[in-house]
Amino acid sequence: MKRYFYRLRMGEYLRYAEFVRPDSLRVWRSDKIKERLSWYYSVMRGLRPPKYLIVKSMTLSLRSGELTTLSTEELLKEHARMQSAFNELWGEVRESSNPWKYVRSVVEAPTFLDLKIELANRLASPCRLCEWRCNALRGEGRMGYCRVVGLNAYVDTFFHHMGEEAPLVPSGTIFYVGCNFRCVYCQNWSISQREGLPSEEKTPEELADVQKWLALNGARNINHVGGDPTPNIPAILKSLKYLDVKTPQLWNSNMYLSSEAMELIKDVIDIWLPDLKYGNDSCALKYSIVKNYFEVASRNIKVAHDSGDIIIRHLVLPNHVECCTRNVLKWISENTRRALTNIMDQYRPEYLVVRQPDKWGEIRRRVSVEELKKAFELAREYGFEGPVEDLWYLE
Repeated sequence: MKRYFYRLRMGEYLRYAEFVRPDSLRVWRSDKIKERLSWYYSVMRGLRPPKYLIVKSMTLSLRSGELTTLSTEELLKEHARMQSAFNELWGEVRESSNPWKYVRSVVEAPTFLDLKIELANRLASPCRLCEWRCNALRGEGRMGYCRVVGLNAYVDTFFHHMGEEAPLVPSGTIFYVGCNFRCVYCQNWSISQREGLPSEEKTPEELADVQKWLALNGARNINHVGGDPTPNIPAILKSLKYLDVKTPQLWNSNMYLSSEAMELIKDVIDIWLPDLKYGNDSCALKYSIVKNYFEVASRNIKVAHDSGDIIIRHLVLPNHVECCTRNVLKWISENTRRALTNIMDQYRPEYLVVRQPDKWGEIRRRVSVEELKKAFELAREYGFEGPVEDLWYLE
């Protein structure tokens, strides 16, 4: 098991983060940040339970054997019924002066989480976890478009990340192998654009151990990233059966999930960290080889926004301020006004852009000062204020 972490004694990651990222403390002086991340903040401080513990505490009306014998359609109906009950219960937890009374340590199976696990396994084989809907029989050893095989997770590395947005540091980051995009400039191409190695395979129990180790050693959140975490949804959901830490769950994704997969995870995620890279489908198809990008990503980001706290990332690309940045910021201003937004200047030429410079000349450079200035001007044009520690917000 590979662990990449700083040379510190166990339990010192928070103090180290305060030293190298003082903004991770300073950011919480802002009432705007606290307001927009109120649920995450309360869970991070242990004042309220993470959502997955609530889901684990909800018992189904079904008998245990029925989970495997009922049709998928029947299970989806039960899931919709339980989701309504969860939303009502979550509302009570948010308002309660004693929110931990809603979490039970011993629950008779099957639970709402068990139902999600069963549905995730069925969605993975034939695979319909993302909008490629490649129908790979992953449960029978076939590889999906994402290059992931089977129902276990493949983890390249995990560590306490000091480079995420200020409210998230130190972030207990898990980098999953595989991705449903083919971004020509991917900075993590060595993880996303390959198959998982046998040594990287993690059972749900082992994945729970990874999360527990990160949480008990100072992580403010468990950050599921990659590659992309979507192909690993069955293992991630099942790992929560073996987890009992009070740390928030974070979803860091390109958001190309299928609608069905999005419904499965939205009740267990406390804070969302989605990318909204492109403002149109043609740029997405050209640079990430993905179809119907904006419709799918914006649909899922809207669901995430309506079901929890969210920081939307937009990576400014060279020569794409008008065609992408403008449309992204306009959409956010009209559809997800409670979101915080990180307008990122971290783009650098990587992967195929470097290997095939003649083919990708228009993005074979860093973003210019003028382009970044224009992106910030567009943010203000669409009503964004700030930034507070690089995070923009809408009134």
